[in-house]
Amino acid sequence: MFPPRIPAENKLLSWKQRWIPVSLSEIGDVLAITIGILALEVAKINKLAIQRLPPYISGVAKQHSQFVCRQCAAVQTRWAGKCAACGEWNSLEERVIQNAVEDKHRPLVPTATDSPLVVALGDIQPDSTVRYSSGLSEFDRVLGGGIVPGSAVLIGGDPGIGKSTLLLQVCHSLSESGRKTMYVTSEESLGQTRLRAERLSIGIIDREGIPKPASKSRAGNGSGRAAGQGMLVAAQANLDIVCNLLQEHRPEIVVIDSIQMVYRPDLTSSPGSASQLRDAAARLIWLAKQMNFALLLVGHVTKEGSIAGPKILEHLVDCVAYFEGDRFHSHRLVRAVKNRYGSTDELGIFEMTDGGLLPVPDPSKLFLSEQRAARPGSVVLAACEGTRTLLVEVQALCAQSVFGNAKRKASGVDAGRVAMLLAVVEKHAQCVLGDQDVFVNVVGGVRVHEPAADLAIALATYSAMTNRSLSTGTVVCGEVGLGSELRTVHHMRQRVGEAARVGFKRFLLPKGAAAELKKKGGESIEIVACEGLNDAIRQLE
Repeated sequence: MFPPRIPAENKLLSWKQRWIPVSLSEIGDVLAITIGILALEVAKINKLAIQRLPPYISGVAKQHSQFVCRQCAAVQTRWAGKCAACGEWNSLEERVIQNAVEDKHRPLVPTATDSPLVVALGDIQPDSTVRYSSGLSEFDRVLGGGIVPGSAVLIGGDPGIGKSTLLLQVCHSLSESGRKTMYVTSEESLGQTRLRAERLSIGIIDREGIPKPASKSRAGNGSGRAAGQGMLVAAQANLDIVCNLLQEHRPEIVVIDSIQMVYRPDLTSSPGSASQLRDAAARLIWLAKQMNFALLLVGHVTKEGSIAGPKILEHLVDCVAYFEGDRFHSHRLVRAVKNRYGSTDELGIFEMTDGGLLPVPDPSKLFLSEQRAARPGSVVLAACEGTRTLLVEVQALCAQSVFGNAKRKASGVDAGRVAMLLAVVEKHAQCVLGDQDVFVNVVGGVRVHEPAADLAIALATYSAMTNRSLSTGTVVCGEVGLGSELRTVHHMRQRVGEAARVGFKRFLLPKGAAAELKKKGGESIEIVACEGLNDAIRQLE
């Protein structure tokens, strides 16, 4: 027998007074109501807390001090009366360094706060920036007409090929024209940079304070300023110190030689690693964009020939230029593989001398200076690099294979392309090459990437095999198809004009290109039209 139920208004009594039990469903209702009330109270508290929070500010910067020696530029974390590196007394100066907390990859440079973030494409004013002339016409050609302020240029090449020499000459020439330049070397000391400048005959101040005369090709502009005083030199690899020097002196052109040795002190990785390269390059490039100075970076290359480090390094910069050529030859080639301010088809040619790199005004005569009379296995090719035409000599050698495994070696042209052309010659010209070692070389260390060299390679190989040669003063150009037909290539009139200027008498080219040239007329050289490879082979004597 159960006790009577209590009234509804007396259900919420104290545990001492509740001697009459209630049903389980009623207890669940009470708990649900209580939990709902608590949830509403918690939501109100959170809403009030969010409204009282201060606004979020990104990019809050912390400041810390470093003590830099005036004599040796050594960095100390605390002040001392004597420099621990060079032993100089009272030489430490305090410098305030700012490190970004929220954004560690961009420098703390003040930007315009009133500039709109998004604008219409038609409202953007055209850029009327005047390019800086580097003083070297071939280098300006590769860059698209000169150095653009605010741009970043990455220059790579084999060790000892002349990267530092070229940029030191560029800095000196720009400083002589009135531009404030800074050469930051992370691999050499200040004394070593001075010795290299003296070797290049760059005008500097000697120990007696008398300006040394520069070479005739690099004479000053007559401004009356002391030679070598417009170019600043710093031997530093610490990225924080380099950025502070740039903000302090505000140069117009900056050279970092090399970017692989620059490091951020707050990163634990070693200089040259992927993280160090990426962060150092990104910070310097953003600093160049904000301060509007031209940045020239020297990059090391791997044994495969590509620039060391992550590929993002080449994506960050505006221009990527490579040094080509053999260290044992006197000339150097500079080719741009990426250029946001110009064409990537241009080629700069320099000659390495005791006084540094000198531009070559007439490269065709340089590559053909040692050409003798007509001989088997030698053909002159009219190659086109951008707006420039080069007359180079293509040589081939065929020798009996001793071990029964024929070799195919190519230098200056694509080895796969050479193998295809040898198959075309053997199939359509009835020339057996299966038991022959074939070697193809472009004289002078020049690399030819275009298919216009097909006819020269095929004729040189057939000439070397049959001991027949082209007549003296003959130039060839054309693409060879798998059916031995000759196809026309671009800039044919430009190639013919360059051959006539140098002094050649005959030009072998595809029949389609010859028809176009005859329509326009005005050619002072004999045009020999060839429909296929066999037509060109008949011209061999």
